[in-house]
Amino acid sequence: MNTIPTTFNSTVSAYTVVGGTLRAGFTGLSAVLLNRGGRYPRRILFQELEKAGFDYVISLEGPQERYDLEDMSNRFPFVRFVLLKEEITIGEQINLAVGELSSPLFFVLWNDLRIIHSGGAVRMAERLFSSQDDLSSINGKNETGRNEEPRNGYKRLCTVPFIQNSRFEPQPTLMAPAIIKNTVNTIPFVPVKEGSPSIYPYDWVGIYDRKRFISLGGFDNTLKSPYWQLMDFGFRTHLWGEEICSTQYIRLSYDEDPPKQDSTADESYRRFFLKNLAPVFRGDYADLPFRRFPSYLMSSGGDPFSAWEEFIESRRWVKTNRFRYRGDAQSITELWEDYGPVTDENPPEPEARPLEFNGKTSGTEVQMKGENTLPELNNAPFAAYTETHIDNAGPVETPFPQDITDMQEAGHKVP
Repeated sequence: MNTIPTTFNSTVSAYTVVGGTLRAGFTGLSAVLLNRGGRYPRRILFQELEKAGFDYVISLEGPQERYDLEDMSNRFPFVRFVLLKEEITIGEQINLAVGELSSPLFFVLWNDLRIIHSGGAVRMAERLFSSQDDLSSINGKNETGRNEEPRNGYKRLCTVPFIQNSRFEPQPTLMAPAIIKNTVNTIPFVPVKEGSPSIYPYDWVGIYDRKRFISLGGFDNTLKSPYWQLMDFGFRTHLWGEEICSTQYIRLSYDEDPPKQDSTADESYRRFFLKNLAPVFRGDYADLPFRRFPSYLMSSGGDPFSAWEEFIESRRWVKTNRFRYRGDAQSITELWEDYGPVTDENPPEPEARPLEFNGKTSGTEVQMKGENTLPELNNAPFAAYTETHIDNAGPVETPFPQDITDMQEAGHKVP
């Protein structure tokens, strides 16, 4: 079992760095370039990033050998090539890149994305800083005319851009948690107004505040599923009082459609569940009570000893960060109440599997109950989980994953 990291980049995979000795701008915004593979024209891509005016570009390169690195590093000295020794998750790649940067903002991009409207790095940074006082140092010069880093006054942890596909169709890049058919899913929406919230940054793409990102701990590198790694980052962002919102002023376009993500409820999901959905918020701190374990054990269907170790590890992590929480999983869903009801007749396509344990394990059927049922959307998707134990005496319901005391303390109705 891997230990959940409590500090940023507490464990780092081996890598080497080539180039990146020259700073191309003083905007306070650098680019982190993820490589999805394929034969994309790297020279043209770096020229576009140079024209945009990013301070630096961090290009994440896989363990396969690259024969053009020397030529590229000479032609584009502002590009720092991070050569990975082994395959690692996307989240860990971004963590490594952030460790190589000093810019207060960084823009995560893919090599198959093109910036079609932004106004350049200076304009992007200007829009994302929170006050006019911060703009005095956006151009990289102080009162004496000397170059310096802009001050950190970024509006939020992450801003996601408007993205269209290769057919110029808007992509549903906003992800909202909702109940459909009595299960909790993430529902994709096309952003239509400035500042709309998203549970996580679609396809990892967005402009991040480096200081807030590091304070949050970055992406959890113990979660090997890309989807649950994103979900963990998004839920932790909102649980700890940060924001992920959209902007209409920055627009990107894919050369090809992005690959679908696998949302299978695997080992990564179980850790995500214990860190984000199971903790109880008690006014000014969060707690993962021991009475959560029986429900978790029966629902996970795993080995009792392994389940106990995972539970204790997650409980220790929650205790360490207990005062960082600003609410529980249910409170997060209030951000998406403006989207209105979702109906059975015309539901949006779910993008993820249910966020609760469901299915049958050892004679236990996990289901969800609530005051409101479809066709109208219950705006409190995490309101009431129950387990139905089937035995000789008949069905006996107990709350899952929240027990009655926890639900009453949080102000929820108990069915």
